[in-house]
Amino acid sequence: MNAQKKVAIQGTIGSNHYKVAKEYFGEDCEIKEFLSFDSLVDCLNQGHCDMGIMALENTIAGSIIPNYALIDQNDLFIGGEYYLSIHHHLMALPNQPLEEIQEVCSHPMALLQCKAFFKNHPHIKLVEDVDTAEVAKRISEQQLKGIAAIAPKIAAEIFDLEILEDEIQTIKDNATRFVIVQKREMAERSRSHQIEESLRQACLPTRQTQTDNINKASLKFELDHKRGSLAAMLNVMSDCKLNLTKIQSLPKIETPWKYAFFVDVTFDDYQDYDRAKAIIKIMAEELTIIGEYKNGRSTS
Repeated sequence: MNAQKKVAIQGTIGSNHYKVAKEYFGEDCEIKEFLSFDSLVDCLNQGHCDMGIMALENTIAGSIIPNYALIDQNDLFIGGEYYLSIHHHLMALPNQPLEEIQEVCSHPMALLQCKAFFKNHPHIKLVEDVDTAEVAKRISEQQLKGIAAIAPKIAAEIFDLEILEDEIQTIKDNATRFVIVQKREMAERSRSHQIEESLRQACLPTRQTQTDNINKASLKFELDHKRGSLAAMLNVMSDCKLNLTKIQSLPKIETPWKYAFFVDVTFDDYQDYDRAKAIIKIMAEELTIIGEYKNGRSTS
């Protein structure tokens, strides 16, 4: 019998990262809670967790730039992704009307995504905190009256809080993309094991077994600082039938005014992607494969 995977999340039980862990891995995981992404990554680096879940971008707030940097600087590998529809609910101890709530604490992203709701309730003070569900837990444990949390509905169920207002996010079609990360060497070992197992069961060629579920990739590359270099790279992706779904630049701290580009691409045929990789490797000053995985857009 295989041991449960140890999965690191930012936040606590009842948070959106917790929901992703449960929906992506089912019950086949042991969840480790961390209040910061830095602590989560430290856990992976020290080998105490097998995988981590990190929010990377949101349809309202955009890219979470510090997490791109953490993935890059710690040589993490993206092995999967999950798109979660985000629903924000206002919750507090039972039997408190909204008029008696003086303060709402939550993660800065949650507060940002609910700004329009609170414009109609100017008596409420908004306070940034480390995590949505962590605030709900604190309200419950310390029996804090006059304070409310913004959190997923599951947090109210877990911590016996009352929902004061449902769906308070400004834009109802609100989703966050989460990625499943590992240390690169662990991801490579895991993939090798999966290939061997598939070969034993199906007698498929190694190449087919390795790539038949992969139709999305995350890449990082650096270019010469000259006219047309990025346009030429994008043309290569188009010519090789790759669909560019995301491009993000980050400055190279050690080299002022030079940038690295992070891109996500999808494709129908792994051979098209393989061909593009070979050309990009020649054209770029540096190419890093940050992840190869199954497109998660159908999982929302």
